[in-house]
Amino acid sequence: MNPDSPQTGARIVGKGSETAAGPGPYIMASSTLEGDRVYSSDNEELGKIKQIMLDVERGRIAYTVMSSGGFLGIGDKLLALPWAALTLDTTQKCFLLNVSAERVKDAPGFDKDHWPSMADIGWATTLHEYYGIRAHWEDDPLAPGNRIDPPGTGPMI
Repeated sequence: MNPDSPQTGARIVGKGSETAAGPGPYIMASSTLEGDRVYSSDNEELGKIKQIMLDVERGRIAYTVMSSGGFLGIGDKLLALPWAALTLDTTQKCFLLNVSAERVKDAPGFDKDHWPSMADIGWATTLHEYYGIRAHWEDDPLAPGNRIDPPGTGPMI
């Protein structure tokens, strides 16, 4: 790992790694993280991790999908969160998001029947800008800017 390179993955804090059995927290099954609570920078509970979305072509995590609001899965607002916008707290077994609860309330979301096209460069760029995070593909040789792909036909970002 190059200390001068920009952060492209979730940061890890806490002492959970000192007592955890298994390979975590640096390598773990995605199912271990699904259901973890997410808190804002002002310590308000925002929701829970519902799914982890992979950028298969680049071999890295692109986003998490957080479920917020609703009751028993009904009326939930889903939000895609850039993986690098999160910090995994292994002591509290939760994620910390780099923005305030108010900012998240105004964030673009979707429902379970109307997912965005997460491979769309325009959607992804807007999302990363909203959370103030460098996009995970920007330093990658497979980056859309380094390939010529018509919108909607390019590689997953």
